[in-house]
Amino acid sequence: MDVSRWLIAGLGNPGKKYGFTRHNAGFTAAEGVAEHCRIAIDQKKFKAHFGKGEYAGSQIIVAKPGAYMNLSGPPLRQLAGYFNIPIEYILVIHDDIDIEKGRIKIKEKGGHGGHNGIKSIMEAFGSGDFPRLRIGVGRPEPPTATTDYVLGRFTAEEKKLFAEVLQVAEDAVLTIIRKGLAEAMNQFNHRQAF
Repeated sequence: MDVSRWLIAGLGNPGKKYGFTRHNAGFTAAEGVAEHCRIAIDQKKFKAHFGKGEYAGSQIIVAKPGAYMNLSGPPLRQLAGYFNIPIEYILVIHDDIDIEKGRIKIKEKGGHGGHNGIKSIMEAFGSGDFPRLRIGVGRPEPPTATTDYVLGRFTAEEKKLFAEVLQVAEDAVLTIIRKGLAEAMNQFNHRQAF
């Protein structure tokens, strides 16, 4: 399997307003991967911010769509086409309310599960055959609406937890690049929550 080039795409909403919110967990994790690989996300094309570098013998492009979450697909589709990256080497990092806080889960492919960013990417590519790294943010306590919850900032207690989870997410991405999806799923999908 040729793993010489990866597009690592973190999902989120652009702008300071959304900053360190639950819905921007993908942005934050992608930034951590870029920092580890000494990649500056300082280029812009197709309404996406991205940077290029290398890790473990693979070419890496770390990207953050500059459009809002529900419009993430077209920028990534154009970037992937421009850099000639097949869909199975586009790793999308995103928040997931169906996974408990303190856990991550890697999937080889699948549906959108109600996540608007993933839905947009599936529509843009005409397929769900791309790997995902899902960062659990848990569900809100009633009566908080899901939208308000995911667009809300982390509590002080959550910040410490998510700093640890984002480090694990970064390690998982690097493991995928080095050893492949199967090895990473085996290593990270069964880890206990913090």
